[in-house]
Order: sequence, then C-alpha cells, then structure tokens
Amino acid sequence: MKRRDVIKSLTLLPVAGAAFEKQSFSAAPGIEDKPMPDLHRNAFVMDGHTHVMSRELIFKTDIGQRYPDGTVDLPRAKEGGLDAMFFSVYTPENYYPGRFEMKNTFRVVNLALEQIKKNNAVIELALTASDIERINKKGKMAAFLDLEGGYDLHGDLDLLRALYKLGLRSMQLTAHSTTNAFIDACNDVYTWGGINAHGKAVIKEMNDLGMVINVAHASNNAILQSVAASRHPVIYSHGGFHKIVDHPRCISDEAAKAIASKGGVIGVHFGSLFNNPKYWAWQKPNNPVRVQPDPQPKTPRILASQVTTQTIEDVDKEFARELPFTFNGTIPDEYWMHVDQLAKVIDYGVKLVGEDHIALGSDLDGGPELPREIKDISDFPQITIAMQKLGYTDQRIKKILGLNWLRVIRQVTEGK
Repeated sequence: MKRRDVIKSLTLLPVAGAAFEKQSFSAAPGIEDKPMPDLHRNAFVMDGHTHVMSRELIFKTDIGQRYPDGTVDLPRAKEGGLDAMFFSVYTPENYYPGRFEMKNTFRVVNLALEQIKKNNAVIELALTASDIERINKKGKMAAFLDLEGGYDLHGDLDLLRALYKLGLRSMQLTAHSTTNAFIDACNDVYTWGGINAHGKAVIKEMNDLGMVINVAHASNNAILQSVAASRHPVIYSHGGFHKIVDHPRCISDEAAKAIASKGGVIGVHFGSLFNNPKYWAWQKPNNPVRVQPDPQPKTPRILASQVTTQTIEDVDKEFARELPFTFNGTIPDEYWMHVDQLAKVIDYGVKLVGEDHIALGSDLDGGPELPREIKDISDFPQITIAMQKLGYTDQRIKKILGLNWLRVIRQVTEGK
C-alpha cells in the first residue's frame, strides 16, 4: 500500500529554555541567496516530524550526504537552520501482513543510531531536553528518536522497553494509519471506541519510562482518551485542523484543546492536503474517505488471519518503488498553497489553544505537497518570514519554532 494512498484514504505552562540561543548554526557558505532572518538564525529550531532512515535502509545511502532529490539530508537541514529534529523512523503498512513490523522497527532504529554515529561531526543522539541543549552548544544538531508505525501490532511492553533502551524516546501509538490491537486510527476501522485497556497499559508504560506519547493519526476519541489516561503532556506531531480542512487526519478543535489543557503541543504539517481547503476540495472527489464509527466493533483488519508468502526482502523491493516519499505531481496555481497560507493555519492554532501549544511538524520526506516557497528542509526560514509578516513577536515565533517542543520533551524525559 503506497503511503500517499494511505494518507488520502484516510493551561499555559512556563516555557523551559526560553533563554536558549543558538550557538553556531548559520546558513552554510554558498547559499547566501536563501533568506534567513537573524531571528531564525539565533532561535532554537526543531521540527516535530522529519522522516529519516527509509531510503537509507533500502538504498544503503548516507543521510550525511546531499541528495539530489527528496527533501531531507543533514547538509540541507543545517542550511535551514535546524537545531534539532524528531528523527521519525517509519515502519509502514507494507510490513504488517507478514508480521515483519517488529523486525523492520528494530532495523530502522538501529540504522538511525548507526547513521547518527557515522555523522557525529554534525549530529548527536539526544535522550532529554538537556541533551539537546548540550549538543547544540557544541554547534551540532540533535536527533530525538520518534517511531511512526507499529513497533508491534499487539503492543508488547517488553519490546517497548527494549526500544527505549536503544534510545527511542517518542512513539506514535497507532500503527501508522492502521488500527492496531489497542488504539483506533482515524483512517481505519474503529474497533475500540478509542483505546482499550491495553492501550492504557502502553500509555502508563511510556509515562513510567519517560517517553513522549504521540497521538498523530489517532481517532478523535482515541486522542481524547489518551490525553486523559496520560500523566504527562502528549503531542500531536503533524497534521492540520479539521475546521480548516475536513480530512480525517486533521485534528478537531475539541482534541486540540484537550492536548493543550494538559500542556501538550500540536505540530502543524506543511502539506496542502491538510491545510488548503481549495486543494482538498480539488482532491476529494478522486479520494473518497470513509471514516465512520462502526456500530459494532470489528477485528482490526491488519490483525486478521492472513496468508503471505512474501519475505521481508520481497517487501523491501516493493517498498523501494515508493521512495523517496516526495510529491512529484503538478498542482495548478489556484490550488497551490503559499507559505503565507500555512502561517495562517499556524495562527488558527495559536488563537485556538495559545502560543505555548503550537509548533512545526513538517512531515518532510513524508510526501506532503509543500508550499511554493519551500522545496526542502533548507527553506525552513520561510516559515519564520511568514510568521513575521503576521506581526508575531519574536518570543512567540521562538516558541513555535522549537521552544514548545523543547519544553514538552523536558517535562516528559526529565520530569521538569
């Protein structure tokens, strides 16, 4: 199942680290034509959802090298002024029928650790907010490991603990866009009415370990119940707002307010599909979405008995045809979003839940139809420029650029 097909079918707290200033990152030599406001250059900048390791796993490439395609590599991330990223490793639906999701998850997490070590001159692994600050003071980027996709469709807590010991510090509860054995995905069959007893056990274990709980891709009820079950703030790493675009992947005002009320953060996705009503209206007739609560619970389709003769190598070959996850289609001018429109979506979120609870979750290299002004991660300063045009204060922009993510990570991983 192709990723784009899955997507389409488918109280204010003090800001910890507010005085943080970037130590030495700036635009790299030779890209002076790319604008970077001093505010962006000096602020702490963190992306809440950046896809990594899929192409490195399949094509044996190195994220430290500049790619001729895609939207993310370390050279371009540095040019974009990034100080930290949720290094989102991905286990897609391709690996579920053969029950290869556990093997793939450990492969991509291990590879992420190897790639970070290989590129140690540029990036280091961070387990806490204090780690992020320490790494930035050395002039390096920080990688905060986040899992998108089912680490185990049944939610084995021992496997979760093993991933934590490897360095995983954030995890999306749903199996990407698929309902698993403990939580409903927004694009799939609603089986549990939100989360079940084991879902609460997973959340408790993540709270006890000090892992960030990510409710992106979850159903509305699942988000509300996850927030209620968690002792710590939870995040919604990447998406739009349902009041702007009624795609099922977009968060309701109710759920956004619930996340904010517990100190959590909503990351604004960069794609037109979730942020541009005109684009969604243009796409919708060709991409019907059926997401209605079922009157009777059903067995999650991915957990049903399935027969497959595929090996994991067969799945890798199938998956390779989808890479890199970048939108390569043509968007007519009337449907192509400008970055100023994306800034207005950010503003909607700020007005809804406050400036302490909105951040950026680009989904770069995850397939979004980017605004005209953003071709890859090196264009991250365009977001700052757009927020400046809205008249946002420097402090508000700094919160949205990264301090809100840093505060949540500190609260969850350090208990502060």
